[in-house]
Amino acid sequence: MVGYSLTVAKREARLNRQGLSRLSPGAGAGDWTLVAIGAAIGAMTALAAIGFVKLLHMVEVRVHHAQNEHIWMLVAGPVVGMGLTGLLVKAFASEAKGHGVPQVIKAIVKGKSKIKWPIGATKVAASILTVGSGGSAGTEGPVVQIGATLGSVIGRWFPFTREHLPTLVGCGAAAGISSIFNAPIAGVFFVLEILLRDFSVKAFAPIVVASVFSAAVTQAILGNNEAIFATPEQLHGYVFTIAELPSYIVLGLLCGVIAVAFNKILHKGEDLFDGWKIHALLKPIVGALILGALGIGAVYAMKAISTEETSQVPAFFGNGYETITGLLTPSAYESGSLLTHSFGVLAVLVVLKMVATTLTLASGGSGGVFAPSLFLGATGGAAFGLLLERVGLMPEGGSPAAYALVGMAAVVAGSTHATLTSILILFELTRDVYVLLPIMLAATVATILATIIERDSIYSFKLRREGVLLGASRDISLLRKIPVTSVPIEPLPGDAVFASDPLGKLVSLHANYHVPDFVVVEQDGSYIGMVTGHDMRTALIDREAIPLLLVAELLRTDLPVIRPDEMLDAVVDHFAEHDVSSLCLVTGGANPRPIGLITRGKVMSRYRKALEEH
Repeated sequence: MVGYSLTVAKREARLNRQGLSRLSPGAGAGDWTLVAIGAAIGAMTALAAIGFVKLLHMVEVRVHHAQNEHIWMLVAGPVVGMGLTGLLVKAFASEAKGHGVPQVIKAIVKGKSKIKWPIGATKVAASILTVGSGGSAGTEGPVVQIGATLGSVIGRWFPFTREHLPTLVGCGAAAGISSIFNAPIAGVFFVLEILLRDFSVKAFAPIVVASVFSAAVTQAILGNNEAIFATPEQLHGYVFTIAELPSYIVLGLLCGVIAVAFNKILHKGEDLFDGWKIHALLKPIVGALILGALGIGAVYAMKAISTEETSQVPAFFGNGYETITGLLTPSAYESGSLLTHSFGVLAVLVVLKMVATTLTLASGGSGGVFAPSLFLGATGGAAFGLLLERVGLMPEGGSPAAYALVGMAAVVAGSTHATLTSILILFELTRDVYVLLPIMLAATVATILATIIERDSIYSFKLRREGVLLGASRDISLLRKIPVTSVPIEPLPGDAVFASDPLGKLVSLHANYHVPDFVVVEQDGSYIGMVTGHDMRTALIDREAIPLLLVAELLRTDLPVIRPDEMLDAVVDHFAEHDVSSLCLVTGGANPRPIGLITRGKVMSRYRKALEEH
């Protein structure tokens, strides 16, 4: 215990000499330090996101031009792009593959919010190669990981406790969403509802500031403040009526089914590619080959059923923003376009987009799932709107474009289980208040149905299988913020216990010190294991055997130790896995030494106190 106190004192002295300790919120600076650093993270993330988007656009323009000129490029483009992605991921950061957000959540929950900078850099390059070459994915995953990496790296430059690092990671993630989608409000709620699951004021303020600074810097550099999917004036005249309530409820149910189907297909695809016994570098190439073959098949199928001049790049390639914009335009449904007149084509696009995204991400490509969810919602909603028109249930002044817009929010809500985020981000993506009520209704219905069918969201499924429990309330968030060092420690007996000691020594120590369990050490004082009170009581049943037994015969080496940098969520997990009354708190390093005992009762008392404080 003395050694641990000296270590802490030396650290504080070093920070004071460096003039950094005053920056810590725990050192009297209050929350203003977090807010100031959050603003800096927001501005830096905006610069990184702008660079990412511009590079991606350059690659997309060149590749799409080549694919329009030469149909074989529909195969060659994704093969080269995803093949290079596989090399990057293999060489620099395995966390950069897939859609990114689950890796950030895992880093917050289990990785002490530490994200190394190569992960963000690799994610940028890998996503540009994947999406730019035609892979079916979006940009929210990359920018979230870029921002989260910046927040983690910058946060570790300062003497913050682990309690504050998740907030700084959240600042970067919110800033990424804010910049890439020009959606500062949705960026905040994305982090609070999906990443941190924490709506406390302490987390809220820095994240809001980071999101605002990111949006402001982005708008200042790009020189505009327009919605990505700004709806045309015709849709602004749309009026939601009570007669449409049943239609939007049915649309919400339909989108909930689409969202669950998308989640299941993506996860089945991940299982298939993960279990496939071929070289890891070949998997994204195989996925790209199948994607390219689907693309060529779709091009020839469209030429066979329509004579209109269209792009040779299939609608389900890339992020699909061009197709989404068309489906949100009411006048497009009055033209002769096959896309906005054929229920069958839209229904097939829903299936093809699911398959294309699975081939892209499950095989080892890099990108986000948000844009594919928007695409699925737009095509599914537009198809439903066309069906209403054909059966005469579309009200006067209505348009399938309104159902495409509402469908976007509903599928996002159903796939992420984040209703507030989906409602707000669709509002900011379109700036259309006229369909806000049906968006709220359909998104809520879709979320309810999706959670009934499948307990996990698109982000939490794989995490749960890896043993990462996210929780669904403030209780879990509280545990993740309480350091174990705030729990009172039971001191160890004055006499060290060695494995070679007779068991009778423990009986004497218990009588003198009343400790529940005993820590066993090596001759140099390093931790070996414990003898629990339960095992002692079992041994005492046969008192005649006690003089013949050694401590080593009751020694348990399977119990986990607790380190000073852990939070109570990890400690509670340890106690849940092992039915013991106490665990040993040890020093850091390769040869940990015992500091004292952390008891289950003291942990629960500290937790209860935290609940009362909040």
